Amino acid sequence: MESFLITTAGEKSTNLHTWALFIGGISALIALLLSTLLILQHLRAYNNPAEQKWIVGVLFMVPVYASESVLSLWYPRFSMECDILRNCYEAFALYSFGNYLVACLGGEDRTIEYLKSQSSKELNAPLLNQNKKNVVGHPFPLNLIIRPWDLGQEFYRVSKFGIVQYMILKAFCAFLALVLQLCGIYGDGEFKWYYGYPYITIVLNFSQMWALYCLVQFYAVTHEELQSIRPLAKFISFKAIVFATWWQGVAIAIICSSSFLAGAQPNGQKFQSGLQDFLICIEVSQTTCLLGPCSYL
Repeated sequence: MESFLITTAGEKSTNLHTWALFIGGISALIALLLSTLLILQHLRAYNNPAEQKWIVGVLFMVPVYASESVLSLWYPRFSMECDILRNCYEAFALYSFGNYLVACLGGEDRTIEYLKSQSSKELNAPLLNQNKKNVVGHPFPLNLIIRPWDLGQEFYRVSKFGIVQYMILKAFCAFLALVLQLCGIYGDGEFKWYYGYPYITIVLNFSQMWALYCLVQFYAVTHEELQSIRPLAKFISFKAIVFATWWQGVAIAIICSSSFLAGAQPNGQKFQSGLQDFLICIEVSQTTCLLGPCSYL
């Protein structure tokens, strides 16, 4: 009787994996085709290299996410390696997106000049919680520990560093996770003090929140100048594919490691990583449909 139940559970798990692989593969294929078409269109009409090279860098994130998620879903034993490569490109994509916004403003020098010109105006930017001219304030409780940033070179430098620090930390933590995995002490998805996963997750979580905060601040100051490229649509699309997928993975790890689901999930860690890969396959196809129309605006 016990062997029959084990066999039945194994068959259900296999069927679930097959369906997930089929649906995820179709979604990833759609994302690959759409993103490849967009990239080729940009390369064929390469009239503005200063902006388009960063757009192509961001668009390449879709085939990277889609292909690695399908590979990880197909061969779960490669999930760790795929996740590391995905994280490294995610960091580069964030850097590319920041540089794209700067390029749309005319480059670094032109951006700093624009920020200085804004210091003489009352900025209509409620996200900034701003109550003075010439500075960018912070919402509570950040205003208790961070002084306002002067509009101009200081604001640009701080915003850029906020994005770059995440790129550096993301790449470093990806390789650190690989080393810890080889040593058997990484514990992917395990929130236990003797594993490296929870500590890396905490560091990356704070780093990503700071990068997102700097990006929001930069967008709030420059969105009027960037209206011609519909920055809000691009901003939401990018947040959805980068930041949301990261927090989604953390949430899945927390739920799967909870006492409620600790014994209910089939195949343990494979289920956790497979669920994340399956959701990414679905999400990249949807995000490509949203990102596609606004990548030319």
